[in-house]
Amino acid sequence: MIELNLLPDVKQELVKAQRTQRIIIVVSLLASVGAIALVLALFSLSQIQKKHINDLNKDIASQTATLQKDKQLKKILTVQNQLNSLTALHSAKPAASRLFNYLIQTTPSDVTITNFSVDFNTHKISITGTAPALSSVNKYVDTLKFTEYKVDESKKSTKAFKNVILSSYAISNNTATYTVAFDYDPVIFDITKKVTLNVPNQTTTRSSTEQPTAVFKEAPKQETP
Repeated sequence: MIELNLLPDVKQELVKAQRTQRIIIVVSLLASVGAIALVLALFSLSQIQKKHINDLNKDIASQTATLQKDKQLKKILTVQNQLNSLTALHSAKPAASRLFNYLIQTTPSDVTITNFSVDFNTHKISITGTAPALSSVNKYVDTLKFTEYKVDESKKSTKAFKNVILSSYAISNNTATYTVAFDYDPVIFDITKKVTLNVPNQTTTRSSTEQPTAVFKEAPKQETP
């Protein structure tokens, strides 16, 4: 069987162009329908979200009004704020209990303390006491000057006390009385850190003797003429 194509070439190209045009139109229509459907879906979603946000705002306003009517609200908030600040306050307070250990570690065995004062705001300490000789007092002052400390497991040593001054002294009845004033590094009383004092080895303090004596002693009575 023999088939003859009697259509001229121009007619064939026209048919192909019409077929291509129909395909493009169909695809364009489908894309337009899809775009319109997507726009409608996004619009619906935005309306749903807007309604949800409005409902949440109404709920918040309602709950706020209910809480504002509660007469105990201010007390509850005050107590809650105080509880939240307890951790910060605890971290900021000085570890005052370390003071007695520091005094025992740094005070020579033949020196006693009759009175001391600590100002945790200005970081100053004043110590008054007695010693058998003025040389013991000087030894005490040198001990404070060269005492260092370390924090946690750090290998770095830092001076624990600064501006150590023998502000006054006197000798009476083979007993020397003294007053030493100095500044301390606030880190040694930081409650959040583990501090270790490093006292000079050449000084025999109560912490290194086998039978340490009492570090505190009653002040000698003053004789009245």
